Amino acid sequence: MEKLRQTLRVRKERAILVAAVFRGKDGPDDLSELTALTESAGAIVVDRFQQKIRKINPGTYIGKGKASQLAGRVKQFNADVVIFDNDLSPGQIRELEEIIGRKVLDRGELILDIFATRAKTKQAKLQVELAQLEYIYPRLTRMWSHLDTLAGAGGATAAGAVGGIGTRGPGEQQLEIDRRLVSKRITEIKRELTNIDKRRIREIDARKGLFKICLVGYTNAGKSTLLNALTDANVVVEDRLFATLDTRTRKWTPAKGVEVLLSDTIGFVRNLPHQLVASFKATLEEAVNADLLLHIIDVSNPDALKQIESVNNVLNEIGCARRPILKVFNKVDIVRKIDALEMLQTLFPDALTISAKTGLGLDDFSKAIAAKYKGTELLLRVLSSQSNGKVQSFLRTYGKILEEQYRDGSVLIDAELGQNQLPALKSLHPEAIEIIEN
Repeated sequence: MEKLRQTLRVRKERAILVAAVFRGKDGPDDLSELTALTESAGAIVVDRFQQKIRKINPGTYIGKGKASQLAGRVKQFNADVVIFDNDLSPGQIRELEEIIGRKVLDRGELILDIFATRAKTKQAKLQVELAQLEYIYPRLTRMWSHLDTLAGAGGATAAGAVGGIGTRGPGEQQLEIDRRLVSKRITEIKRELTNIDKRRIREIDARKGLFKICLVGYTNAGKSTLLNALTDANVVVEDRLFATLDTRTRKWTPAKGVEVLLSDTIGFVRNLPHQLVASFKATLEEAVNADLLLHIIDVSNPDALKQIESVNNVLNEIGCARRPILKVFNKVDIVRKIDALEMLQTLFPDALTISAKTGLGLDDFSKAIAAKYKGTELLLRVLSSQSNGKVQSFLRTYGKILEEQYRDGSVLIDAELGQNQLPALKSLHPEAIEIIEN
């Protein structure tokens, strides 16, 4: 079976998809997401196999009888790989491969593989390689041959050299060498990422005082399209899962006197491997430190509600659950079931509705973000020295001056200003600020 594990990459292979669902519980209905994941990895789906189970079989997950049926379908469709929409143990994968005679992947391994092919920057490559190694490490007992050709996200790295080891000493076991080398590489990657993280933290600290907005959402929800529509980001947009792995930050002016930083993040999916979430926490630091999260939702997708739940789970895992979040319904221009959209609007009445691709609703969207930036509109009376021109300039730029009275070297100004701008106004040291009307 070792030859079956010669590659973790699925490239133009013929794949059979399998989903095992507990009786009486909701599960994947049509394997549509696993199909999209498989096609994103470069394989062709030739068959789908769904099985209701009462309990997990410790040896094969679905039971030996069903595994034998699956082996027959593998021969019938001349499949190269079998991909489960479930998380399998190393022993289950090994036994399934023995019965089926083909390579078997689970959902987590497939997602890791896709991330490995998408990573472009050094940070993303290191993060994916770390996630792969941490995924594989506990599986070394029965699946150490994974390491024969694993190159991680960075190509022919130290991780890739693990399987072809020629350094065994007398009496030393292959497994012990693998574990030691993998552990060493994990330590090296974490050290490199720590250095990158320090630079990123310095970048984030340098943005203090600027209002930070972060786009989050399910993969392929249209975050990059929206970033391009609002800024000059020129991010490559593709209709595929996990097209973007790197955070991009651009300045955006949604209204006069309102300048914010807008950041894109990686997309989420259902059951995103924990190793990936942990590895990409640094990349997701933009979300953790954001003043406002925009949860972009593809309302044309029939599973929009489930996708919302999945994103909420990841946000909770990275510590963002209590950040201010505004839901944004995207792709409204291609919604086929109006009643489904109306249901979502009923469930989330504060959500904004747009089409990032056509520009529909973006004007109202910008106004809503500007209002969030400013906060509750306040009517202020500000007393300032006439020589303190910064106060008047600030009020003209970020608020609206209603009246000015000059007397005895001072100026008394009535103005409208957003509540969130009060701290910045106070930092300019006016002589007095009085809130006339809230």
